[in-house]
Amino acid sequence: MMLPTLSPRDARVALDGGARLVDIRGADEFARERIPGAVNLPLDRVATLRREERPVIFHCKSGMRTAANASALAAAAAGAPAYILNGGVDAWRSAGQPTVVDRAQPLEVMRQVQITAGMLVLAGVLLGLFVTPAFFGLSAFVGAGLMLAGATGWCGMANLLRMMPWNRRAAS
Repeated sequence: MMLPTLSPRDARVALDGGARLVDIRGADEFARERIPGAVNLPLDRVATLRREERPVIFHCKSGMRTAANASALAAAAAGAPAYILNGGVDAWRSAGQPTVVDRAQPLEVMRQVQITAGMLVLAGVLLGLFVTPAFFGLSAFVGAGLMLAGATGWCGMANLLRMMPWNRRAAS
């Protein structure tokens, strides 16, 4: 099922008229940057959305997660008019609408995974070239982990990074 999309301008009008704004991103992403007045309800908990008659506008970072999960979002709206913010927070910000940014919060976990995986692959290649070829195994191990994460949706590195002290406050 496809939900209709709203531009940031049309979403602003709807919000001023009483619509609810629901951010389906994870708590770590929401803590780093959010649209004022948005309620954080991660995608895996969206079915617990409180039932109301007023319209609900769902959003994520770029609009891709909301579009890919439109059926679940429509079901969560339980008959209330439901929309997707076209382009998500990125489009909202680009349209000159305000966001709350907290740079004291850690980077989103998936960005931390990308940085860590890239660093480990590069280290494995450099150490394999200049120290001993056995270090190429590090790059292979990280690559295999990324393939597993892509195939199953489970990422061991993300789970490990979520337990790090700097990420604990974002999860609470």
